[in-house]
Amino acid sequence: MTEAANARLLMMKRRKRKLCPQQSALGSQDSLISHLRCTIVRNTGLSCSGSQLKASSICTSTQHTSTMAHRVPNFIANFFVYETAKSVVVKSWSVGIINRVVQLLIILYFICWVFMHEKGYQQRDTGIESAVMTKVKGLGRFNNRVMDVADYVAPSQGGSSFSVITSMVITANQKQGRCPETDHKFKCTTDDDCMKKLGSNLGNGIITGLCLNNNNETKGWCEIEGWCPAEDDNVSEKPMKEVENFTIFIKNSIRFPLFNVTRGNFPSILNKSYIQSCHYDSVDNPFCPIFKVGDILRQINQSVDSITDKGGEIGININWNCNLDYNVTYCNPNYFFTRLDAAFKNSVASKGYNFRFAKYYQSEDGTEYRTLHKAKAIRFDIIVSGNAGKFSTVPFLINLVAAFTSVGLATVLCDIILLNFHKGADKYKAKKFEEVSAVVSVSANNRLYMGSQMSIKTLEKRSNDSGTFSYGRQDPSFQ
Repeated sequence: MTEAANARLLMMKRRKRKLCPQQSALGSQDSLISHLRCTIVRNTGLSCSGSQLKASSICTSTQHTSTMAHRVPNFIANFFVYETAKSVVVKSWSVGIINRVVQLLIILYFICWVFMHEKGYQQRDTGIESAVMTKVKGLGRFNNRVMDVADYVAPSQGGSSFSVITSMVITANQKQGRCPETDHKFKCTTDDDCMKKLGSNLGNGIITGLCLNNNNETKGWCEIEGWCPAEDDNVSEKPMKEVENFTIFIKNSIRFPLFNVTRGNFPSILNKSYIQSCHYDSVDNPFCPIFKVGDILRQINQSVDSITDKGGEIGININWNCNLDYNVTYCNPNYFFTRLDAAFKNSVASKGYNFRFAKYYQSEDGTEYRTLHKAKAIRFDIIVSGNAGKFSTVPFLINLVAAFTSVGLATVLCDIILLNFHKGADKYKAKKFEEVSAVVSVSANNRLYMGSQMSIKTLEKRSNDSGTFSYGRQDPSFQ
């Protein structure tokens, strides 16, 4: 049984060899074409006409390509594909003008605002390191006393926040004991009136619950335990008018850690005599570190009499905005002044600025005394801010690419106009969006049995717009 099967297999191989003679035995062109046709039929089972082989070897190459495509996975074949957009030229004056105007506006925005104003090509450093030292100079007269710096400046360390006292309510020789309250909220007729005030934090001491009244008065005052006599802040004293002539010396040093740049608020070449005699002026003396209190108040439109009577808070802003693409000597501060408590300027509940401090001493018998001061003052807060920039490749390229890509917004706008509002919108849609029928690819390993007279035809498709060609086999059923 095995020998018979082998004999039949050998006979079939001999028949196939006879169907396809050797090429060396064929000399003519027709014989060569016949040989190729026979080879295709034997290997793939697909038929190719002689006219096709005479024109080109498309049949053989197509079947070879189809065979190779089956050997490569689809996801790899789809990955190595190039896609390009179809370009449609619209000859319209109105749309063309809109397109160029929008592109011009976008380019001007990036040049004028992003690059020139905002310095979009620079790397920025806003983490400024700062140190401030201050000194106040001036003499004034208050309550028949001459006041110097040690009397009216608090605290005396000369930091970035300090107060200049303009007036005070002084309560001298206070000691621990019991005494009547002085605030009108603690008036009483009987002890029951004072019992209601127990635990109050509004008094000058702890309420004991007793009502102290003189024999000649119908109403008295609740008794307190604490520092006596109690402070009476209803007493008004005229403020120190010389405050507007006081001067403030500010020494500010800063550092931009990202660029390792250190600067001071006045040049080191300034001599001592100049600093002692100059006063800051934004035009004439922009580098002078001496500021007159009256000049500061006038720049922010504040009345000297009003702010010295009730007190207030003034901000001195030192702003360092440096372009380090230039020489570092051009990195200098700008000064701005503002009233920080402007929101409460006309408030009834809390107006102005005041604080208390005491000076303690002891008598010969060991009793501790103090002098309490309720001070109304002008508080100065020095606020330092900084922003330094220097050219860097990364932000420059980022903003440059953003500029080029943003120009494409003009195309989007013009497409919206053409597709929706232009009179030739339908024609534009027909040119812009093209529907292409699918091309059916037939595997070289599959056999089609469509009858003895039907064969697979090679399809050549040409796109008149893009000029590209695509080759494939077309099933006669799609014709």
